Amino acid sequence: MQSYGVSETNPTEPAETRTRALASYASVLDSTLAHARRRDYIGPDYGDGMSSQLLQSLPFENRVLNLVVQEVVKRTPVDVRPLLGVEHRRNYKGAALFAMANLNYHRLIREYDAPLEPAFDPIGEAGRLANWLVEERITGYSGFCGGHRHEMQHVHTKGVPSDPDVVSTTYAVRALLHAADLDPEYAELARTAPSFVIEDLNYREVPDGAKIDYHMNHPDDSYTLNAAALGAGMFVDLYERTGNEELRDRATKILDHVAANQTDVGGWPYRLPADASHLSMDSHHNGFIIESFQRYRDVVDEERYSETLEDALEFYRTELFELDGAPNFDESNAYPRDIHASTQGMLVFTREGDLEFADRILRWVLANLQVEEGRFYYRQFRHHTKRVTLMRWCQGWMAYALSEYLLARCESNRSPTV
Repeated sequence: MQSYGVSETNPTEPAETRTRALASYASVLDSTLAHARRRDYIGPDYGDGMSSQLLQSLPFENRVLNLVVQEVVKRTPVDVRPLLGVEHRRNYKGAALFAMANLNYHRLIREYDAPLEPAFDPIGEAGRLANWLVEERITGYSGFCGGHRHEMQHVHTKGVPSDPDVVSTTYAVRALLHAADLDPEYAELARTAPSFVIEDLNYREVPDGAKIDYHMNHPDDSYTLNAAALGAGMFVDLYERTGNEELRDRATKILDHVAANQTDVGGWPYRLPADASHLSMDSHHNGFIIESFQRYRDVVDEERYSETLEDALEFYRTELFELDGAPNFDESNAYPRDIHASTQGMLVFTREGDLEFADRILRWVLANLQVEEGRFYYRQFRHHTKRVTLMRWCQGWMAYALSEYLLARCESNRSPTV
């Protein structure tokens, strides 16, 4: 299997300049983790409006009112969570992101002598978060799984904290596999997750591959492509660790179906049919799909989806990002420019070895969405910025993406020190 290395961010840049830039980025990572650690990784989250104490105190429940409160919290130019008494909670996927970021932080110090001066124990933090993922998993299903920590009102159904989903589970599995050196039981538990996906999320074969559901209450009249791709990526992660060929084959069939539904321009709609969602070919969900194909290429087979991936990366880079690294919301709209789109872009281009473009994205975020070192805002609209720091959406994704980028930068220097 071919090894996909990383390129220098700027090979003509003086080594001293590269070292200063790396030190600056390392300082941002340090501050980002510190912000989260001071709050015990608890904070506001995307779509948490139904945790409003005001809404919960009403003697009745109404689907339309739930949607209104949830969307008002999500979309108003200012943060109304304090007015509505929205409860801050630790997000399950966010805990997984922070666990991996802390493990990467430790690697940066241990393997590369990165310019970090930890005033904390990153291994201890990672272990504490991994233990929390284990303790707070959702039980009663066929295998390991997790989900959001607050209710979410969908158009037709309501998600509750006891409902697991494949996306949250995927990142928890990834975090537990990363942390397996701390406790082998993490990996043993993660290995049961495919049973949840296969049995409870209705893995089923279709003419062009296979499908899985996003979560337990997903409507029957639509299908979420990026969630399926992430589930396939989880199978690949576990195949890499276990050599279980059934996991490889199931991942292939799921990705075959995703590949078959790639549009002529190279991207994917959020759902099939495309008009079943308010989202089009938005940035971070396309990034999820691309990263899943990258993972399959790097672990299983570099040729099977080479054309799919080539077209997807071309669309992703030219239509979903500007030349200066600014993320576009989707193929038709530049705004809102979302930090999650930026961080997912950093992950995709870092994995692709295009550190120069990942660096452009990072620089754009630092210039436009960083309110102070290590704290980031959610979205930039054309005429205003949504001035709220979401613990998972902003801090968790930034910590994880920046730590992955820094590891790649250190590796590209071909030196044990930076």
